[in-house]
Amino acid sequence: MDLLTKCIFELVGTLVLILLGDGVVACTTLNKSKGFGGGWVVITLGWGLAVMCGVFIAGPYSGAHLNPAVTLGLAAAGKFPWSDVLPYAVAQMAGGFLGAILVYLFYKDHFDATEDRHTNLGVFCTMPAIPNPIRNLFCEIVATWLLVFVILVVATEENTPVLGMGSLGAFPVTMLIMAIGMSLGGATGYAINPARDLGPRLAHAILPIKGKKGSGWYYSWVPVAGPLVGGALAALCFVLMY
Repeated sequence: MDLLTKCIFELVGTLVLILLGDGVVACTTLNKSKGFGGGWVVITLGWGLAVMCGVFIAGPYSGAHLNPAVTLGLAAAGKFPWSDVLPYAVAQMAGGFLGAILVYLFYKDHFDATEDRHTNLGVFCTMPAIPNPIRNLFCEIVATWLLVFVILVVATEENTPVLGMGSLGAFPVTMLIMAIGMSLGGATGYAINPARDLGPRLAHAILPIKGKKGSGWYYSWVPVAGPLVGGALAALCFVLMY
């Protein structure tokens, strides 16, 4: 299959991931939503199911990386061509951006009804529960290391010719994302994916959101650098161990 087709499926898969993932945050945190107050368990379940849907869409065609950190980790482990890393990452970022735009349009009335700018920002991207850049970076590295390492261990060439989150099958990936969110999500909101954070953050920056005062750019490097480092370290550990 040609690279353009794979990138299109990465874009659409990531778009659906963000539409449902940011969507569950909007549903449970924005005022006057029927799901208001649903809590962390609903959010982590929703994100896991969001990844499942993205994997179903993109898995058969692109491997369903849906995440530049996954793409980087697979390339660093020798499981994915380096020449395809940047096109995949661009497609994933575009999907994240467009998915966030759709969430805004879907919940526009509820954004207008929500005065708290931090709540509105939190629908789009992650911010730390306790700001501590070094610790926050460490948390993102560890959580993404776990994500990519499990993918590398389970998804081998013997199991599938195209590697990515889709290689694990949609349901194991769902469980993996839920486990990371429930266990390791409390500190930073478990971005574990630059496209999940930076794409929607860019959307937040350009949208006319009520009460907006910045898009948290001072923190934006953490959910980009942390996952990329975590993905690379996962590849290193995989190569050394296996």
